Amino acid sequence: MELVQDTFRSPLVKVKGVPLIKYFAEMVGPIQSFQAWPDDVLISTYPKSGTTWLSEILEMIYQGGDLQKCHRAPIYMRVPFLEFNGPGAPSGLEILKDTPAPRLLKTHLPLDLIPQSLLDQKVKVIYVARNAKDVAVSYYHFYKMAKGHPDPGTWDSFLEKFMDGQVSYGSWYQHVQEWWELSRTHPVLYLFYEDLKENPKSEIRKILEFLGHSVSEETVDHIVQHTSFKEMKKNPMTNYTTIPTEFMDQNISPFMRKGIVGDWKSAFTVAQNERFDAHYAKKMAGYKLNFRWQL
Repeated sequence: MELVQDTFRSPLVKVKGVPLIKYFAEMVGPIQSFQAWPDDVLISTYPKSGTTWLSEILEMIYQGGDLQKCHRAPIYMRVPFLEFNGPGAPSGLEILKDTPAPRLLKTHLPLDLIPQSLLDQKVKVIYVARNAKDVAVSYYHFYKMAKGHPDPGTWDSFLEKFMDGQVSYGSWYQHVQEWWELSRTHPVLYLFYEDLKENPKSEIRKILEFLGHSVSEETVDHIVQHTSFKEMKKNPMTNYTTIPTEFMDQNISPFMRKGIVGDWKSAFTVAQNERFDAHYAKKMAGYKLNFRWQL
């Protein structure tokens, strides 16, 4: 029990100035020697931006829409999390060693911390960006239930930390900006959570084109249906209910909570919203990244 207790609420550890969960910070060194394969596909997101959703969409594309194949194991085994590390569980690197090509893998790491071979091999990257206000609210609830994080404190204090980049994985602003910049020199398909929510079919078609895959119209409809929030929330292979409660307590907050656009309105006070908007305008000045706060 001592090991488990040790994972609870540890302070974040900075790696090259980026705050990370202690166990993930320990993996940044070892993953630098990770050898990417040219047919790997990397899913990159800031936390709480649709990572599991995109992972399941890609899995269904790779499996030709075969639900049975997508039910063979939890999503974190089918799409390994590069920097994952924790007591009593195989690391992301260990899972990747046993994953046959073509491999799907995911990361939340900022660009500065990802293995160089992913860039050298020109591995295709699909990035999903979600509006900062919804991310902040979702991340606060995630911090409360995922006990590898420090205690989030009050919503107001967490929001301040989020704006200041003092949460796990650092600054949302830096993350969405640097992966956007990378798309000029590297094969990156940059998607927005809000677009995926509004018109999943058209976004899935973009993904298919980017990957050079083709599936029937019927299969696209099938993927849209089975990767809906409602379906994934009740699917034990995607909803993280296979993770022990001592690590992720879904009684505090479900891993898949609401999945909507505009949930920030239920949490932000008028004063918080005004403060956030002013800060956001400064941080995003000069970037042509247009996020939608509601649909």
